[in-house]
Amino acid sequence: MKQFTMFEKIEKETKYTKAVGSPIYEPKNKKLHILELCDKSKTNRLINQINASNLDEDEKRFLIEAARRHTVFNYEKIADYYANASKEMQNLMENSALVIIDFEKAIELGYVQLSKDIEEQYLKIYNEKSK
Repeated sequence: MKQFTMFEKIEKETKYTKAVGSPIYEPKNKKLHILELCDKSKTNRLINQINASNLDEDEKRFLIEAARRHTVFNYEKIADYYANASKEMQNLMENSALVIIDFEKAIELGYVQLSKDIEEQYLKIYNEKSK
């Protein structure tokens, strides 16, 4: 039995194609302030609640770290900021996967592996069900 890649399977079952074009983003010439790149309002509300609690310091530290995942990043603004940033800042933004400029570097840093792992798991489950 022929095994399909995840994308071949999706294309076979739907009207969608696996053809993908790279989006080309034209940054604006406006230099943004770093604080414009994300919305921390929910994060800050949670941190204030945690700090006001009667929990011990280790519990507070843990919950504060968890609350940081509620920060909402505006990737369009991040791309604009990146375009006007220093080389050092650009490199660190790439290392954090805030922007992906170099696909090979993204693979090297492990950011692309997740999609490969998901595809392999999908195929494993799908191929077991189709037997």
